[in-house]
Amino acid sequence: QVQLVESGGGLEQPGGSLRLSCVASGRTFSSRAMGWFRQAPGKEREFVATISGSGGTKQYADSVKGRFTISRDNAKNMVYLQMNSLNSEDTAVYYCARGVYSGISYVSGLYDAWGQGTQVTVSS
Repeated sequence: QVQLVESGGGLEQPGGSLRLSCVASGRTFSSRAMGWFRQAPGKEREFVATISGSGGTKQYADSVKGRFTISRDNAKNMVYLQMNSLNSEDTAVYYCARGVYSGISYVSGLYDAWGQGTQVTVSS
């Protein structure tokens, strides 16, 4: 029933910035943690960031901490990922996901709905 749709991906130069957005359908958005994951070619999907249902708690992968910021607007059923200081290792398909519970989690198995993904390419 729930649908997640990502947008905002594209081509950016190293050191540049992109802002990803995800809009969710459904009636329980504010009660669920949300997360961002990414998958680079030839690699497994990896955790990027998560935010609690209320937005009060956040967690980031070490590789993006200090550069990326996750946020949400529950009134709009939206979650965002602001990506700064991009480098080539950030190149991947980025996925928005809905958590099973309200608390944050970096475990993909604790998310029960996924978007289609949006491509982010960082290249000179």
